[in-house]
Amino acid sequence: MKFGPVPVAEAKGAIAAHAVRHGELSLKKGHVIDAANQAALASAGVESVIAARLEPGDVGEDEAATSLAEHLAGAHLRRERAFTGRVNLFATVNGLIDVDPAAIDRVNQVNEAITVATLSAFRPVVAGDMAATVKIIPFAAPGAALAAARACAGSRGAIRIAAYRPLRIGVVSTLLPGLKPSVVAKTLRVLEHRLAPSGASIAREIRVAHEEQALARAIQSLAGECQAVVIFGASAITDRRDVIPSALEASGGRIEHFGMPVDPGNLLLLGAIGRVPVIGAPGCARSPKENGFDWVLGRILADIPITRADIQAMGVGGLLMEIATRPQPRLGDE
Repeated sequence: MKFGPVPVAEAKGAIAAHAVRHGELSLKKGHVIDAANQAALASAGVESVIAARLEPGDVGEDEAATSLAEHLAGAHLRRERAFTGRVNLFATVNGLIDVDPAAIDRVNQVNEAITVATLSAFRPVVAGDMAATVKIIPFAAPGAALAAARACAGSRGAIRIAAYRPLRIGVVSTLLPGLKPSVVAKTLRVLEHRLAPSGASIAREIRVAHEEQALARAIQSLAGECQAVVIFGASAITDRRDVIPSALEASGGRIEHFGMPVDPGNLLLLGAIGRVPVIGAPGCARSPKENGFDWVLGRILADIPITRADIQAMGVGGLLMEIATRPQPRLGDE
């Protein structure tokens, strides 16, 4: 693409690189200059304009942005019509954005004319939210660079929305003396609020003593009729041999991982009984504020596999806002 001053007499077909305002004459940035514009510019005494001219092999900004956006957009994304070299992608369902970060990095490294920006991986979205934008910086991109960007993105659909599933959730609340029924009731309301965007619901709730065998029986019962189980302990899990992990194993389940590098949320237990995922919720999950429990629950609802390695990779960005009501906040009163 050629760029620079162009004599008005030679400007037909060139793209105005900047807005031109001279008396009553007004041309917008990006306007393709035609014969009438030439005459108006000459009549206004304008001798030259800063303009861009496409060369053989160049692809106009809107066409290039559309081509790349079409290649990147996967399931449950709506592509907006291109304007000024930009195409926005919007979620059409509630869910999590599932993006291949390495693919997006490769695309952005091809040529400075080509850029792609997305929300953070696994961020919750609702239908209508913007999930990504493709922007061609100048007025055209080299065709070879565009082809390379598409190739670097890999197979189609490097950006998609993993739709939530309306799962039937089973909940166990363990009880100890001193735990008020109002706390359990509030915890259930908070969970219902968390589940609302997904259409999931609490199918059954059981309250048992904070004791291994009673909890094991409750887990077995819920796993037989629900698609995921959440355990809210009256006391936080402090070790793999604590009541909740032990009860999960006694029920015939398995522990996938205990602990996570997300704060609040460190004391989360992830496991399963058969194919039914089980979450031992950290104490902060009783709060509506974002915490590590949200990150794990969201992936389960969106049917995105979550492994021990996935949890261990959550440390960067895992320092979340402090919850003032935590028993031991990170900062003291000083």
